[in-house]
Amino acid sequence: MNAPALKADTTTDRHPLAGHGMSGAEVIVQVLADEGVDVLFGYSGGAILPVYDAVFRHNAMQARADGHGEAMHEAMRLVVPANEQGAGFMAAGYARASGKVGVAIVTSGPGATNMVTPVRDSMADSIPLVVICGQVGTAAIGSDAFQEAPVSNIMGACAKHVFLVTDAAQLEATVRTAFTLARSGRPGPVVVDVPKDVQNTALSFRGAGELALAGYRTRLRAVEQATLGDADCAALFDALMQAKRPLIYAGGGVIAAEAADALRGFVDAFGLPVATTLMGLGGFDSTDPLALHLLGMHGTAYANYAVEDCDFVLALGARFDDRVAGVPEKFAPRAKFIAQVDIDPAEIGKVKRVGWHHVGPLRQALERLTAWGRAHGLQPQLAAWHAHVAELKRAHPMDYDRTSALVQPYAVIEAINRHTRGRAIVSTGVGQHQMWAAQYFDFRAPRHWLTSGSMGTMGFGLPAAIGAQFAQPRKLVIDVDGDASIRMNLGELETVTTYGLPIKVVVLNNVGDGMVRQWQKLYFKGRFAASDKSLHKKDFVLAAQADGFGWARRLQRVDELEPVIAEFLAFDGPAFLEVMIDPDAGVYPMVGPGASYAQMITGDFIASRAAPATDEDATSHMF
Repeated sequence: MNAPALKADTTTDRHPLAGHGMSGAEVIVQVLADEGVDVLFGYSGGAILPVYDAVFRHNAMQARADGHGEAMHEAMRLVVPANEQGAGFMAAGYARASGKVGVAIVTSGPGATNMVTPVRDSMADSIPLVVICGQVGTAAIGSDAFQEAPVSNIMGACAKHVFLVTDAAQLEATVRTAFTLARSGRPGPVVVDVPKDVQNTALSFRGAGELALAGYRTRLRAVEQATLGDADCAALFDALMQAKRPLIYAGGGVIAAEAADALRGFVDAFGLPVATTLMGLGGFDSTDPLALHLLGMHGTAYANYAVEDCDFVLALGARFDDRVAGVPEKFAPRAKFIAQVDIDPAEIGKVKRVGWHHVGPLRQALERLTAWGRAHGLQPQLAAWHAHVAELKRAHPMDYDRTSALVQPYAVIEAINRHTRGRAIVSTGVGQHQMWAAQYFDFRAPRHWLTSGSMGTMGFGLPAAIGAQFAQPRKLVIDVDGDASIRMNLGELETVTTYGLPIKVVVLNNVGDGMVRQWQKLYFKGRFAASDKSLHKKDFVLAAQADGFGWARRLQRVDELEPVIAEFLAFDGPAFLEVMIDPDAGVYPMVGPGASYAQMITGDFIASRAAPATDEDATSHMF
């Protein structure tokens, strides 16, 4: 869309470069610098060349700044992937691991369309990105010019917002506004499509000002300033104090809102057990006695049974999606009261009717509730519920065949976890390995778990790990991937070594699309259509070595597991480990299509308290 009118500049401090002549491309780069961007991910091309040249010159100028003059900003490192999709996932990994806005810059046409999947993925998981796309000249738009794509039309259905800048005078304010949009309210990706002639236009840098966006800002102000009154707090605590088995259902909103400490404070004050969604892992220390870890389709048995048994649910930054709620009327069937706090009013009651809700910043809401409850001396008596939860964890722990002669994927993750102790940043692709990682790793803090949750995008893990390593250069970053998933962006192995990143990549190889095969086995009578990769010739170790990995090995024997994992993690630099795992290893527990948590399939090694639902004729829409 064309950018709306400018918002008035109300700042009092004048930018030192205000009034300086710049090209549109230089304006873009200066705004990026002003926003504190220190890493850019992207691939060049004809329609974005002015911006890339401006980045080059900006960095050269910063490098020259010495004792004769202080540099205004640190240079922005430019990371070039093998593919624009890789750039998008790197920017997303950077954003997920840092909490900052990730930035990707790509050219027009295929450069922009290769960004569609990362943009949609980030929108679905509420990840703040700013994507700057080159575009053909304004006079050529709509003429099917070389490398032209209708970015506004394509991205409009995928992004939080899309700008097509046809008025160069509004370029500076548009780019600055893109950052505000990306990180405010419910975060998401914002795309700025900039024709090449706009990039080349001579402009006067203003140094301040954003677009008006009156409607958005009014709605945002109302949400961000929303507070809980005494009556609101009293209503929630009235229900909580009547509950015997209350439970917190924490989602990715806890991470996005930087509300983990506030959640910790609330739990310390009132003693509610916490189950987290896939996106919420790390929002509450998974090693805590009150942590139920993951709930949902592949959640822990004890978390799902606790949801079955609870009589009060407090949903925090969670949206009752189909991976968790499944059949909504069967979710938390004994809950007499459900409360929901979210930053997005559209999520309130969208799937599950709630008896109490608050739309506003989650951290402030939790702090207010904690203070109000403490001030009124409220303390739920939950000793019996705590004992029940502890018994669920004792009776239904995660487990697997520990006597198998084949390498079990769960054992691999447990071995890594013993070394990392819940402190590593873990990214994944999508599939069985993703669920095993979610189930068997400990996550003690936010932003240590990076995965494609809502979109379920294979190929996410490796580029996301690259972005995370740039965001957190001193932390151990591990990509847990699958043989099928890593193929999607395998070219980014070279990016790891090009930039000397000490990322550890482990591929759990079951010679096929494991999650697809699991569903085909359960619901399609074992017809493994297109999911068997046993005839494929890929040698992943040779591929890693060819891309410069100094440590690359294949693990096939159980007795080698512990020493090889220790060597892999201790290697000083990029390391690649392929593990040939039991091809029949499954992801359990599993809540099948149309089933309730009470009917989940727990497999052969996790104790179940009811007969699982295994109807082969059940519809498989929940895949």
